Amino acid sequence: MSDSLHTTTAFTESMMRRAIANATEARRRARPNPWVGAVVVDRYGGIHDGATERPGSRHAERVALDHAGTDASGGTLFTTLEPCGHTGRTGPCTEAIIESGVRQVVVGVLDPDPNVAGTGVASLRHAKIEVTIGVEQAAVEAQLAPYLTHRRTGRPRVILKLATTLDGHIAAPDGSSTWITGPEARADVHRLRADSDAIVVGAKTLRLDDPSLTVRDFTPADAEDDSVVDPWRIVLASGPEDVPRKAEPYEVWSESIDELLDELGRRDMLQVLVEGGAGVAGSFHRAGLVDAYHVYVAPALMGGDDARSAFGGAGASTMADVVRGRFESVTPLGDDLRIVWTRSTDDEPTS
Repeated sequence: MSDSLHTTTAFTESMMRRAIANATEARRRARPNPWVGAVVVDRYGGIHDGATERPGSRHAERVALDHAGTDASGGTLFTTLEPCGHTGRTGPCTEAIIESGVRQVVVGVLDPDPNVAGTGVASLRHAKIEVTIGVEQAAVEAQLAPYLTHRRTGRPRVILKLATTLDGHIAAPDGSSTWITGPEARADVHRLRADSDAIVVGAKTLRLDDPSLTVRDFTPADAEDDSVVDPWRIVLASGPEDVPRKAEPYEVWSESIDELLDELGRRDMLQVLVEGGAGVAGSFHRAGLVDAYHVYVAPALMGGDDARSAFGGAGASTMADVVRGRFESVTPLGDDLRIVWTRSTDDEPTS
């Protein structure tokens, strides 16, 4: 393959997008490690894919290099995350890359993990390998958001999930909420659960709805994917006596939600899904602890002010206090919409 084809912007971006696609298959099996995708373009123009395997097995770079074999020498490696340069459960990826003889490495984002944090790139450059950083960075950061959040803050990424009517209600005045959204939206929620390490609900929701909080309606593309497991279930309650005995085993948490996130971070949980109810949603929201809001909106109206609102507790008292943000995506799911919303980075919690 010619040098110009290796280095053209269009080709480089297309190969990184391919690496991002490769990483998708590793989303659940790799955790708590990052789900990384890689591509090796060998010296003859052959393309070899790689994705992170289970913890203790090969990282994406080694998988792609193994597929390329000796043809990797003189080629280019594309990887979504900076290669590791330390020994953990596996040897340093930088060592394998240097030994392979590749002459270029293209990296999506640097790894904020203190064990890496630029040292992987430094090792490659020390070995006279050309390194480019930041190709398709926004897309890679979105894909690896839970991992990057955990390594930067010590806490998991927090996603608040809400299922609402068009006028913003999560339950009728009598407390009934089954079902606001349709089967496609509910299946998507189960996918979101499968991608989360823990799920949080309040004791009141547990008593009223008795939710199973499983991933039973999620069917992965690989029907034999045994990495799909139910998330760890946590109920916010004053104590075990506040949790109904009929419930499946939950971990009862009675300390602050800040302490909860610290604890989950120490357990290497990368993403936590908050499913409510309104009081729990309001607490996380007002504390500014939500990284992304996934709101499933049904084409339905309660049509009054006596139904239950999405957030419990006091909200903004004036328009100046309204929390602003942006829609990351709006996706039709059957008759419903999934809206992913994030607050503006310069917005402060209201309390």
